[in-house]
Amino acid sequence: MMRIDAHQHFWQLAARAGGWPPPSLAAIYRDFAPADMAPLLAEHGVQGTVLVQSLPSEDDTHWLLALAERADFIRAVVGWTDLLAPDAPAAIARLASNTKLKGLRPMLQDISDDQWIANPALAPALNAMVEHSLRLDALVLPRHLPALLQCARAYPRLAIVIDHAAKPPIADARFGRWREDMAQLAALPNVHCKLSGLVTEAKPDWNTGDLQPYVAHVLQVFGAQRVIWGSDWPVVDLAGGYGAWLAASETLLAHLGQQDRNDIFGLNACRFYGFD
Repeated sequence: MMRIDAHQHFWQLAARAGGWPPPSLAAIYRDFAPADMAPLLAEHGVQGTVLVQSLPSEDDTHWLLALAERADFIRAVVGWTDLLAPDAPAAIARLASNTKLKGLRPMLQDISDDQWIANPALAPALNAMVEHSLRLDALVLPRHLPALLQCARAYPRLAIVIDHAAKPPIADARFGRWREDMAQLAALPNVHCKLSGLVTEAKPDWNTGDLQPYVAHVLQVFGAQRVIWGSDWPVVDLAGGYGAWLAASETLLAHLGQQDRNDIFGLNACRFYGFD
């Protein structure tokens, strides 16, 4: 099985100007770089990763791309640029000239306007992303899903992946509109879903039973060919760590056939982001 971790982060606290993570999150309040990740990948048999931005800054994106040039295991980078800027199409073209850049991620969960992604003013940027074969990583909460649906319908050629399954309210054992909204998005062939970030939405003493209804719904509506596994490392260290989440994922997907598991744990990431 080829294993790809389709969602991980690196950061430097000095570059974050007091932004997230705060000192109270002691487990992740430090710098993280490729040398920290390499032993985890070796231990768990993961061949490559998708490095995802965690700061709304082009400087940060350039730093991530520089890391990708030096660390062979980084197969793709998902970066950031201001999609509403007047020169967004030109900025997107410049970033896309680096072949390691495979996607962009506006940090929708931190934007006060829940309808932001459906703003018609984004058309030049989103069309430029399509032109340059860039994917949209959607960092959303359940309340953003209706607007994301509008966007996905308006841009059927834009490949979209929902990060962290839209962070459903697992700790409260609730669904709300999440189930219905995710099913509507899954009906669109250009939308995929990352199986990542779930344990940090669960109770501190989570178990696989807490996660199972949410994972089952994602599998039911997206199918194994549009579900992509990721660790959300190092954030996952706040809720048990890399090995615990990987083991839980293996348990939650154990009922699937070998090919479906191969797809979710690696091949879907390769196909979606466009690397070998």
